[in-house]
Amino acid sequence: MASLIAGHGHGPGGADGVKGLAPDAKILPVGTDTGSSDFAGPLRYAVDQGAKVVNMSFGTGSSELSPEEQQAIDYARKHDVLLIAATGNDGVGTPKFPAAAPGVLAVGAVDDHGYVWEKSNYGPHVKLIAPGVHIRSASPVEDVNGKYRLANGTSDATAYVSATAALLRSKFPNLTAGQVANRMIKTAAIPVDMPNMKLPDPHYGYGFIKPFSALTKDVPAGSKDGPFPALTGGASSDPSSAAGNNEAGPKITSHKGLSVPFLILVGVVGLVLVVIIVVVVLVAKKNRRNGPPPGGFGGPGGPGGPGGFVPNPQGPYQQQPGAPGSYPQAPPTQPPGR
Repeated sequence: MASLIAGHGHGPGGADGVKGLAPDAKILPVGTDTGSSDFAGPLRYAVDQGAKVVNMSFGTGSSELSPEEQQAIDYARKHDVLLIAATGNDGVGTPKFPAAAPGVLAVGAVDDHGYVWEKSNYGPHVKLIAPGVHIRSASPVEDVNGKYRLANGTSDATAYVSATAALLRSKFPNLTAGQVANRMIKTAAIPVDMPNMKLPDPHYGYGFIKPFSALTKDVPAGSKDGPFPALTGGASSDPSSAAGNNEAGPKITSHKGLSVPFLILVGVVGLVLVVIIVVVVLVAKKNRRNGPPPGGFGGPGGPGGPGGFVPNPQGPYQQQPGAPGSYPQAPPTQPPGR
């Protein structure tokens, strides 16, 4: 997950290997006790170290949060940290945590045709989708052909959203975590053959991320809470600016192809940290340029970026097995019930 965010490639000019979406991001890995699914302590630690984006590519496996975990989420939000979590890979509509927790940006997976992956968990808590099918990543575990690991999963999708958030926090340092989430939501897209979709949709949320649009389009900052409920309880103080208008979002030009920024995003792959449970990102404080980061998607104006909680390899939200052929690419289909 870390290199889907911040991989640098290798060889002359970084032309070999893989690159992440935000290669100038700084990654802070944080571990937990072996066998523990409690993320409260690691999350608080990450916040105290200055993390501004926390990528939570894991699930606790429980149907509710512990009081300590909920308090840790609230602690992160009070410190203006954007929390991004994977919905899970079971293809079910049962909300799971931490993705379903109030104040967490829940991310599902989309295939390379712009449709939701059939195993992406869904529900009213889903906010965004991102590439999570046939993702190549640099990993200590190679596939049978000796290539970089090939896998499917909402973990990958969450890393791409976290990388986009890192770029946004670098370019727009004055935006709150909620306003960064709002920019991604307001510039998200849906398949062109679903123009009447009511948003947010349980499978699609507000659509799939478009990093270039999020970085360059004129989007009002909106409420400081963005799409999240206010910490004091209740809805955001300015719901009209927080993405919940039930209007169809921008469309891709064809259901068979994707926009150029999305194709670029799908092509990004990185290093899977198998032994690390938690990866958190530090966004360094420095002056930012007014234009897009140098190198296109590849670099914020300065150090900084996202992080990620990478799940225990045995955890329920880990990537699906990645051997070639394990997940043959089917013709584009709509998710169950659509």
